[in-house]
Amino acid sequence: MLKNHFSQIDTLKNSKSFGFLPSSEEVFCYTISNAAGMECDVINFGATISALRIPLKNGSKVDVVLGFETIDNYLNSFDLPSAPYLGAIVGRYAGRINQAKFELNSKVISLNKNHGEHNLHGGNEGFSKAYWKVIALTDTSITLQYISRDNEENFPGELHTEITYTVTDKNELKVQMKATSTEDTIVNLTQHSYFNLDGHSEDIISQKLFVNAEKLLKVTTENIPTGELLEPASTPYDYTYEHDCPTLIDTTFVLHNTAAVSASLYSFKNNLKMSVYTNQPAVHVYVGGNCFHQIKGKENAEYHPLSGICFETQNFPDAPNHKHFPNAILRKGETYQHRTTFKFENLDL
Repeated sequence: MLKNHFSQIDTLKNSKSFGFLPSSEEVFCYTISNAAGMECDVINFGATISALRIPLKNGSKVDVVLGFETIDNYLNSFDLPSAPYLGAIVGRYAGRINQAKFELNSKVISLNKNHGEHNLHGGNEGFSKAYWKVIALTDTSITLQYISRDNEENFPGELHTEITYTVTDKNELKVQMKATSTEDTIVNLTQHSYFNLDGHSEDIISQKLFVNAEKLLKVTTENIPTGELLEPASTPYDYTYEHDCPTLIDTTFVLHNTAAVSASLYSFKNNLKMSVYTNQPAVHVYVGGNCFHQIKGKENAEYHPLSGICFETQNFPDAPNHKHFPNAILRKGETYQHRTTFKFENLDL
């Protein structure tokens, strides 16, 4: 059986077996933490965050992300009526690509269609189902690597991707992504955790959402961007001021200022705030996590359509097909750099 032992000592230090893939590769769960007691569990299937425990003022901890307790549940979740991608890294291209095709260097590239006539979250397999190699591990940080072969899911170029998760002494979870390609290609990665500051087994409807957006993308009935940008105030999704989380949202917000806070979530129950910072031009906000009564979450939780909220920091969906959207092309010799921070604060009453 193949194992992910880059170092026997480090592997035993802060990891445990999480089961085996059908390929017989062993999946491990690694725990990184800070001195304050914040803990993040990462499995090397999909470079997935499976738990994120935040210390509260009363001395307890709350697990603020949805996840599963077995590798079989993660595998089976991709067969649900709508795969939730719980906690996974999404790539090569997060979001939808219209008609599963785009033009690059005067050549039309046809991708696999896995969402009707479109390509979603990288295709049939994608990075969320990949076996990632752990290449660095400390008490507070883990780096995982995946090498996507040339023409995987019909994307050109062999793509070398590294994801680093770091827990800081300020109760931040820092996510750093970088990638290089042997050929010109397109890249748009995101981290797909579902957050719930009341705890992963609750719902998000009483939590407060803010998004620092100047525009949002207009989309078709199939959620494909039309190319138009809308004022938030002209839509049901004006979160330029903090108010209750929506019960239904699947929307890309154009960020107002990437040097400032991009979005935030607040729980009155735990008096806990999460602030999101990123260098990406957009954040796609999605409420969900539904497992359709077919798979149980951690601690026997029943995940439903209001279980969590995603902050998918990324480029615009379908950007390769809109010249006025931010560039999504990664040229040979260049490095893709994506940085996102989730900061947690216990607020005073």
